[in-house]
Amino acid sequence: MTTPPTNEPSPERAGEAREPANPVNPSPEWAGVSPGAHEFFDVEADVGVHAWGASRAEAFARAAEGVLALVVAPGAVATPETREARAQGASPEALLVNWLNECLYVHEIEGFAVARVEVDTCRDDLVHGVMHGEPLDPARHSLGTIVKAVTHHHVEVHETPGRVDVRVVVDV
Repeated sequence: MTTPPTNEPSPERAGEAREPANPVNPSPEWAGVSPGAHEFFDVEADVGVHAWGASRAEAFARAAEGVLALVVAPGAVATPETREARAQGASPEALLVNWLNECLYVHEIEGFAVARVEVDTCRDDLVHGVMHGEPLDPARHSLGTIVKAVTHHHVEVHETPGRVDVRVVVDV
């Protein structure tokens, strides 16, 4: 994913809330850039991730990239391998939380650093996607914070025509 430099989260700015550019009517720096992205916001003792995209699938993918970027900076991660993740949920909010926790599970159990996430199936009760990355190498990858889990606290999935915004709180 490519984002304009002003909206690209960095480890030193993690937790800082920033308003996204308007992807529906892009400014010149957004020309040719995917409208999906993510940012971080402050939550007492935790970190919030706000992600958005043109569809629920894209917003869920950007949310996964945001959560995983807290753990390993994606810039130095190559993409020679993939891993799959799948989750179910009774509501869009439960589906999002379960999906993100499955992505974290793959990272933790397999020691997999993620550069990019694609969601290929996103129904009302099921999400499936592919994480692109490589085995974690602490000597080469920039490690961030330890993420315990994505919580149901203040989770939001807000859908409007042409844009889906999601917000989650991450227990760090």
